[in-house]
Amino acid sequence: MNIQLSDHFGYRKLIRFTLPSIGMMIFTSIYGVVDGYFVSNFAGKTPFAAVNLIMPFLMILSTIGFIFGTGGSALVAKTFGEGDKEKANRIFSLQVYTAIALGIIFGMLGIVFIRPIAAALGAEGELLENCVVYARIILAALPFTVLQFMFQSFFVAAEKPQLGLWTTVTSGVTNMVLDAVLVILLPQPYKLVGAAVATAASQTVGGVVPLFYFARKNDSILRLGKTVWDGKALLKTCVNGSSEFMSNVSMNLVGMLYNLQLIAYAGEDGVAAYGVMMYVSLIFSGTFIGYSIGTAPVISYHFGAQNHEELRGLLRKSLVIIGGLAVGMVVAAQLLAVPLARLFVGYDQALTDLTVSGFRIFGVSFLFMGYAIFGSGFFTALNDGVTSAIISFLRTLVFQIAAVMLLPLVWGIDGVWVSIIVAELMAVVFSGIFLLAKQKKYHY
Repeated sequence: MNIQLSDHFGYRKLIRFTLPSIGMMIFTSIYGVVDGYFVSNFAGKTPFAAVNLIMPFLMILSTIGFIFGTGGSALVAKTFGEGDKEKANRIFSLQVYTAIALGIIFGMLGIVFIRPIAAALGAEGELLENCVVYARIILAALPFTVLQFMFQSFFVAAEKPQLGLWTTVTSGVTNMVLDAVLVILLPQPYKLVGAAVATAASQTVGGVVPLFYFARKNDSILRLGKTVWDGKALLKTCVNGSSEFMSNVSMNLVGMLYNLQLIAYAGEDGVAAYGVMMYVSLIFSGTFIGYSIGTAPVISYHFGAQNHEELRGLLRKSLVIIGGLAVGMVVAAQLLAVPLARLFVGYDQALTDLTVSGFRIFGVSFLFMGYAIFGSGFFTALNDGVTSAIISFLRTLVFQIAAVMLLPLVWGIDGVWVSIIVAELMAVVFSGIFLLAKQKKYHY
């Protein structure tokens, strides 16, 4: 039976409805991990370091998709909750067309200016050339990447989270198969090119398939069609999605700072070790992000419909579910540190040891991460983009920068890993403060 946004959600139904979104984000992370595995083991350490050095910049440009996905789906779901289906579809169509245009513009600008940007991030020599080659191929597919990230949220708002999962699986399988063929079979100078083509092709699949689905007659509540300019709706979308924009931009800016610190403390090995941790942590954090994406349209709908009791129930149940997931992830991180490090960098014992010790410290952050991610997503769903953005700004920028600049002075390279734990803990504290302060205003 199809679960609708207007339903009452107990634990079982809430988990069933969010599982496809969780699976979608985990699978997205897994095929990113596979991508990293092939680059590291077949292209080499320098191409692997290049991918990890330039990736934060590429992800910053991709945040357009997160803005229009999370912010836009919150507004569309709230409009459905208010009973205006025609307006909801007009807003949805306007958001999609705007996101495509912005993806094209940013992709072209990125291709032109990628060399000086990579140099500013510390790349030089062979590392710089690898960054430029990889990035230009990825940037050519940026409009489709934007759509892929955007539709991950809108499939849930359309009451079709399973389709979002299957689209992600199709995209991921495309990436894995092409990685296996191109990275392994192409001669050494072109292995990194093969990895970039595989990723760009998968992102194209992830963006085009849902575009065709929503453009044609379908059995969901959303349909692409004619629209009118609505600056107020676009502004509201951007404000709603500002937290996700802030989170992704800040996270990737901080990622650049981490790389600079790691180059100073451990050289190229530090960047490679951090890259392994980022690939693997995406699977863990993807669970929390997927849950937040899965619950957001439900929260938005019941907020729009003024179903306050259901809203309170969704918050309470979500906090319990996230707590259980967090404990399991910390245990898994400790148990999997060695095999995951060997999978990626087992060819270098010193690099393996560095990765294992770092990941075991880093893994403690999963105990707090889920609450901070959900706290920000909860306020986005309530169409309170300002509060959500403040939480994201504090979590991903202020606390992270302060910690990563100060703690390595005390603990050296271990201070880099500890800084992530401290930043997530502080973010949870402030998320709790905002939840308590806004309780009466939103009646949850």
